[in-house]
Amino acid sequence: MPIVLLTGASGFIAGWVLKYLLEKDYTVVATVRSQDKAEYLKSLYPADAKLSFVIVPDIAVEHAFDEAVKGVDFIIHTASPFHFRVTDPEKDLLDPAMKGTRSILEAAKAYAPQVSRIVITSSFAAILDASKGNWPEHVYTEKDWNPVTWAEAIGDNPATTYRASKTFAEQSAWSFLETEKPNFTITTINPPLVWGPMLQKVSPETINTSNANIWSLVNGSLKTIPPARVPLWVDVRNVAQAHVLALEKPAAENQRYFVVAGKYSFSEIAADLAKAFPELASGIPTTADAPDAETFGVDNSKSIRDLGLEYISLDQSVTELTKQLLDWVKENK
Repeated sequence: MPIVLLTGASGFIAGWVLKYLLEKDYTVVATVRSQDKAEYLKSLYPADAKLSFVIVPDIAVEHAFDEAVKGVDFIIHTASPFHFRVTDPEKDLLDPAMKGTRSILEAAKAYAPQVSRIVITSSFAAILDASKGNWPEHVYTEKDWNPVTWAEAIGDNPATTYRASKTFAEQSAWSFLETEKPNFTITTINPPLVWGPMLQKVSPETINTSNANIWSLVNGSLKTIPPARVPLWVDVRNVAQAHVLALEKPAAENQRYFVVAGKYSFSEIAADLAKAFPELASGIPTTADAPDAETFGVDNSKSIRDLGLEYISLDQSVTELTKQLLDWVKENK
């Protein structure tokens, strides 16, 4: 089987990508930021798993991936920050996303001429036009692009900076393809908010940004139900499947995929969780801060047609995540 380089392998999405690659008998070279992360990932798989590691402490450093790409056939690039703890927009979000993407492409062209396809984790953040607000008359597809400017990106809104980081990183990838004309093709995966069970080492105190939304509904920290700022979601397993399928499907060559299961409301999720976990119902809020607004539509038909995705239900995703976190709490009392 071919050799796949997986960057950011200890991340939420990448953890599932790694699992699916190994299940399909790919040989995987995984980049992580530290030896501790490598050791943890090793512990999840049998000793004879076709898995090795390259330590890349900082993906924004020039030539960060030069050694990692050598000898691989495919690349899945997931390494990019997703958080809103921003003190320096360029250093904290923009540089890692943009330079990391450019670095992997430059390294592949220079040192891995045998690489035929690179799959990149982008985001709905690179599709959404936040200036349009709810925009109920519009249906978002892969044809849409976030029109954010650099001046807006380096402003004092962390959400805007994050969306800009994903937009500029993806745009730089397509620009590289056009100007440098490498041997490889590119596919980008553009999910919205990603939920679902976790494979990476995590606890309720260090839970990833997206899943923290669900945990806050059941851990007693919220007294009312918050509005959904961008009410789109997808399960992490579908996102990971999309990355692997994008390596294998001829139709995915030089394509974007809006990988989205559908809309959600926190009121719906709270009601589902109260039903699934009656012992927690008294602590789950029932009053919403505001009624759910009518918002834009979405079209995921391309991901279903080209990749064959079968989307996991909202109820299954959040219930399995919550059970995982509750089990963790019980085991660590």
